[in-house]
Amino acid sequence: DTTVLIQGESGTGKELVARAIHQNSERKTKPFVPLNIAALPESILESELFGHEAGAFTGATAKRIGRIEHANGGTLFLDEVGEMPMSTQVRLLRVLEDRKITRLGSNDELEINVRLVAATNAELQEMVKKGSFRKDLYYRLSVVTIFLPPLTERRGDILLLADHFLKHFAAEFKRPVPAVTRRVQQALLAFAWPGNIRELRNVIQGMLVLDTDGRLDL
Repeated sequence: DTTVLIQGESGTGKELVARAIHQNSERKTKPFVPLNIAALPESILESELFGHEAGAFTGATAKRIGRIEHANGGTLFLDEVGEMPMSTQVRLLRVLEDRKITRLGSNDELEINVRLVAATNAELQEMVKKGSFRKDLYYRLSVVTIFLPPLTERRGDILLLADHFLKHFAAEFKRPVPAVTRRVQQALLAFAWPGNIRELRNVIQGMLVLDTDGRLDL
């Protein structure tokens, strides 16, 4: 399947878009496997991605299935792909080209069938120019590119998202959905939301937790 690159600021909902792509594809009954590249130290990243055999390195006491192999038949979502070290970029490109992986410590190639959706808040084209991201991998990832604008450029979504989060957390906390005053709506629309959708979600959750009268006001 075509690879997809999702670009946007932190908190704009890149993983939600990736999950929507998966759920609306023929792969929806297979695994959706997310991995945040920035959350892993370089020393274990390749093991997480490709897996390893027992004894492949110090501490590898048992065989481990990597995220790519675990996603076989489904979708692998690599978040913050711009943080990937150059050596891992080379291996990932080979996987995309050959559709085969080799676990660390093994000589056997395994055929895999995975759709890759990658996401980043970095300017990958600038990284390519500076030599910190491979040009060939960038072109391979960006066959289809989706740009997610920050929430301040999508103000028509703010109240829709706020209503969605209110209903979600009211159901989670087993409480009625509170009424929202006009002043609160105006404040939500006027705020800059530097943390984007993630920040809005957290604010709505906090308001619902603190609510005592079933009416959200300033």
